[in-house]
Amino acid sequence: MPGFWQLANGRALSLQPRESGVLRIAQGRVWATFDGPHCGAGNQSGDHVLQAGMQLAVQAGQRLVFEPFERTSQQTVLFEWAPDTDLVSSRTVQSAATVTQALQDLRLALGMVGDALMRLCSGLVSYVRPDRWIGSRWNGGAAPECGRA
Repeated sequence: MPGFWQLANGRALSLQPRESGVLRIAQGRVWATFDGPHCGAGNQSGDHVLQAGMQLAVQAGQRLVFEPFERTSQQTVLFEWAPDTDLVSSRTVQSAATVTQALQDLRLALGMVGDALMRLCSGLVSYVRPDRWIGSRWNGGAAPECGRA
């Protein structure tokens, strides 16, 4: 199959990728083991059995060793190693969405700040207008007393 590598029976392959990726099995079955330390049971221990159609994510720097599961089988294992472009593209899309949302929030907040400043200025202007203080000491004199002539 084009694009796939062959792993002969009785052979093992070790991967330690610089970038995260996916090991895909196209034909046969493999036993794959991550370097430890591991805790837990089953697949938590680092051991995985993969068959045709299955895949396994491998993070950058992890070490994975895999070999054909059935040593007596005459079927050759076919596999593919591919960078995890879905992971990279989903992170890029998620980052772009986060930035877009932050910019929209900032625009809304700045609009609200502008509205608040306009209302504050309008209130201050109407509060300090001289015609509001006629008859008070701000007008330069005392307010006239009621009942005196």
